Amino acid sequence: MKHSLVNLDMERTLWAQNIEHIAGVDEAGRGPLAGPVVAAAVIFPKEFIMDGVDDSKKLSARKREELFIMISQQAMSVGVGIIDHKVIDRINILQATHLAMRRALENLAIKPDYVLIDGNSFNHDTLRFQNIIGGDAKSFTIAAASIIAKVTRDRLMCELDAYFPQYGFAKHKGYGTRQHIEAIRTYGICEIHRKSFHPSILQGELLS
Repeated sequence: MKHSLVNLDMERTLWAQNIEHIAGVDEAGRGPLAGPVVAAAVIFPKEFIMDGVDDSKKLSARKREELFIMISQQAMSVGVGIIDHKVIDRINILQATHLAMRRALENLAIKPDYVLIDGNSFNHDTLRFQNIIGGDAKSFTIAAASIIAKVTRDRLMCELDAYFPQYGFAKHKGYGTRQHIEAIRTYGICEIHRKSFHPSILQGELLS
């Protein structure tokens, strides 16, 4: 089997310390103007690696879908956390992202011995963890989590598109594209827009 575009160096350092169950965690949806933020946590068997796994942003939608199925089938455990637009507005996007990550970890069938997280600000009261900036391009396990989170969120946004077809959520997934912002200016915001992001849209700051 060919090796993934990312590697197991970080995981192997931990395995060498007799740390067995390593969870990789990443999120999708911090930047959009609408919809939820989604986090995923993934645990694989020791030394397991899968061809093609990489930072989800570097993969085509079709490849992400293929890998989503393979990861779901071959991981020891996958957990997902979803925080909706209402909570994002209430506690802010950073805190909502951390909450989604904690929920993803809680939804794992196996309690991790150690957690590798993409980013630089996550904290956990009981689990040992390490924040890694750009972790989805450095750790195989985090990259796999990025794919689970991205595909899960994209599917949710496609489902929501059926309820709010005028905004084009199936295409841009809630991000601040020109098409999306023009739709907001034409139709106003809808139920799933993050209201705390709204003023900057109307001022045109996101178009500059």
